[in-house]
Amino acid sequence: MPRLRACRTTFIWCLAAMAAAAEGVHHPQAIISTSLGAITVELFDDEAPKTVANFIDLAEGRKPFTDAKTGMQVSRPFYDGLVFHRVIPHFMIQGGDPLGTGSGGPGYTFKDEINAHALGLDLEKALVGENLNDKCAYMVNDFMRVEIQPKMKAHGITDQTPGDERQKAGVKVLEEIKDVTLEQFYHDLGYTYDDTLPGAHKPVRGSLAMANSGPNTNGSQFFINLGDTPHLAGKHTVFGMVIGGMDVVDTIGGVKTGEGDRPNVPVVITSIRLVAAPPKP
Repeated sequence: MPRLRACRTTFIWCLAAMAAAAEGVHHPQAIISTSLGAITVELFDDEAPKTVANFIDLAEGRKPFTDAKTGMQVSRPFYDGLVFHRVIPHFMIQGGDPLGTGSGGPGYTFKDEINAHALGLDLEKALVGENLNDKCAYMVNDFMRVEIQPKMKAHGITDQTPGDERQKAGVKVLEEIKDVTLEQFYHDLGYTYDDTLPGAHKPVRGSLAMANSGPNTNGSQFFINLGDTPHLAGKHTVFGMVIGGMDVVDTIGGVKTGEGDRPNVPVVITSIRLVAAPPKP
C-alpha cells in the first residue's frame, strides 16, 4: 500500500504540473528552514515533475523511505533535522543525506529529468581542436574510456601496438570524433535525456539541483549553487531556483569547514515545507 500511495501522489503531482502549464499558473514554492535562516525556492514542476514530487513528498512525509539507521520503511518528514554536509565556497551547498556523509539516501533512486536540446548540449562540441571543451575538461579519463579507446580498438590498436602506429591511429580517431557533441559524450557515459520536457533551466547561481553519483542515481540529496556551474549542465536535474533568502545561502556557503568540506558547526535543515504559489497577476 505505501508504494501505491507514493505512485498515486507522484501521478497527482504530474497532473497538477501539466494543468499549471496549460493555465499559466505560477510554480509551487517551498521554504527550506535552516539553523541560519530561511530559504524560499520556486519549484519547476513542469520541467522536472517527478523530481519535484519526490522532493516535496519526502519533505512533507508523504513518501515512504528506508530509514538509513534501522533499515525499516518509514513515513515521516525526511529532511527535518538533516544537515548541509558539504559546503564549497563559490561552488555549492549540499544537503539531504540522512547519514550526513554524502553516501546516504532514501533507499531508492530515480531517473534524471533533463532536456539536453533545451540546454544546447546538442550544439556544443566535446572537442575544441585537440582539447576538451571547458565544460568537460575535467573528464579526460571518461572521454578516453567512452570515445577514444573504443575507436582505437576498432582500428586494431592494443597496448602492444608500436608507438608510431598508435600515433597514426590517434590522428585518425581525433578526426572521427571531432563532431561528437556534449550531448553524445554524456549519453555515451550513460546519461539519458527527455526532449519532451518543456524548457530547461541551467545550473546557475541560486539554482536548486539534484546531487547524484552518476546517471539516473537521484534520491534525496540536493544542492544549491553559489555560482554558475556550466560544467554541471546535462548531469544534474535542475528543479528549482532560490527566490528568497539567497543571503542565507551565501551565509551557509561561507561557514568554516573541515575534512570533506563538512561545516565545523552543523548547519541544520529544520524543515522543508510546501507553501502556496502566489496567484497569477
